[in-house]
Amino acid sequence: MRDTNVIRLLIPACLVLLFTSCQKQFGNDNFTAYFGGEVSNPTTPYILFCKGAKVIDTIRLKKDNTFMMKFDSLTPGLYSFKSEPEYQYIYFDKNDSLMVRINANDFDESIVFCGRGEDKNNFMMELYLKNERERKKIYDVFEYDYPNFKKNIDSAQASKRKFYEAKKEEIKWDDNFDAYAKAMLDYNYFSKKEIYPVVHEMRTGIAVKEDLPKDYYSHRKSIDYNDAKLTDFSPYVRYLTCMLNNMALSKELPNVSEADQSLEMNVRKLHIADSLFRNQSIKNAILNNIAFTYLLEDQNIVNNKKFLDKYHALSTDKSKHNEILKIGNAIQKLKEGNELPEVGLLDRNDHSVDFPSLITRKTVLFFWTESLESHVIAAHKKIIELRKRHPDYNFIAINVDRDQEKWKKNLNNYKFDGIQEYRASDFEQIKDKWVINKIHRTMLLNADGTIDNAFVSLFDLKFEDNLK
Repeated sequence: MRDTNVIRLLIPACLVLLFTSCQKQFGNDNFTAYFGGEVSNPTTPYILFCKGAKVIDTIRLKKDNTFMMKFDSLTPGLYSFKSEPEYQYIYFDKNDSLMVRINANDFDESIVFCGRGEDKNNFMMELYLKNERERKKIYDVFEYDYPNFKKNIDSAQASKRKFYEAKKEEIKWDDNFDAYAKAMLDYNYFSKKEIYPVVHEMRTGIAVKEDLPKDYYSHRKSIDYNDAKLTDFSPYVRYLTCMLNNMALSKELPNVSEADQSLEMNVRKLHIADSLFRNQSIKNAILNNIAFTYLLEDQNIVNNKKFLDKYHALSTDKSKHNEILKIGNAIQKLKEGNELPEVGLLDRNDHSVDFPSLITRKTVLFFWTESLESHVIAAHKKIIELRKRHPDYNFIAINVDRDQEKWKKNLNNYKFDGIQEYRASDFEQIKDKWVINKIHRTMLLNADGTIDNAFVSLFDLKFEDNLK
């Protein structure tokens, strides 16, 4: 959580920045702006300042891990800054002078802005953190029946709307900023509504879509599907992706294999996106999301080629194709019968682990992160139950967080007895080699260390059918 001491530490730096940047009056045609701050425990020697997917400037950290950048002409609007691999948004009005303090070990929770423009940006961070705390708890809420699900999400939305309206009145921001503030408020709520019928059926086996109120999807009528301002704004893109997934699943495909059904559903999403979005940037962003998701879920080689052919025919974003092909190539190495690529792991004693030596019998690998607390508990609880019914299997948990000491502290707090626990020493390595982009991913290995199935979900209703 944020500490008021952090704000006190920022005050002297802010005063210097504000004094320096306000030495002269800004004219009507002057769009000078400043961006600076300090990064504790930096993961890279620089900060990337971006507009959408484009890097505008690479700002080097000084020896004391501070940085400062003057922009002679910065167009007002939404930007982002990245201390790889983490990023966060920042909004600049004309002539804003903003300082930010970041602790790379606790990136989002540590961020505090000060200076000209601080109020809007601190509001955005507070609303973002409210949404993230909800996401940690929403995992179980999708299992609720509809009345209780609605009560839960409506209550949370009402609380955040009250916060939004109070801050809007206090800060008196303009319509340009309000587009992002309201999008962050509403699209998080809309996403939960789109996800509910799909995840509820997957988790409980109960289909609720036919029993939902007739106006359940009325929010779709209010959405501008071609809002260029929101092209690179993750709450907007995430919602559109959830909506497309829901729309594609609305028509069932009887008597079709699971692999062919997945192909048909995802090609259907591509076509819906192609017809729904006129703005090419938005269309490409959604097509890329569909492609990433499909490549992580469907490992049928023939179907992958059919899907990629259709994707390439519709997408005009050539810059992303190599990245998608890279994921496709990594997936090919995770085919049944292949050896799992080796990655670096650490045990509780900070020792490197020889991964192949861990595989002495059939093995279930599952993953977790402290940022999704409800998943941590639910995943371990299910594994403990599976261990009792399948004593011939090893069950290995791999944490994907970066802080070794915090990981060990979490293990002591949770006390998950009987499960082998390790931490990935290099998140980027395990993400690239094992294609770990979804925390519910589970991998099944044969006793000889070869892959049985590298792409299953621990919370799939039929997961246990995979344990032979």
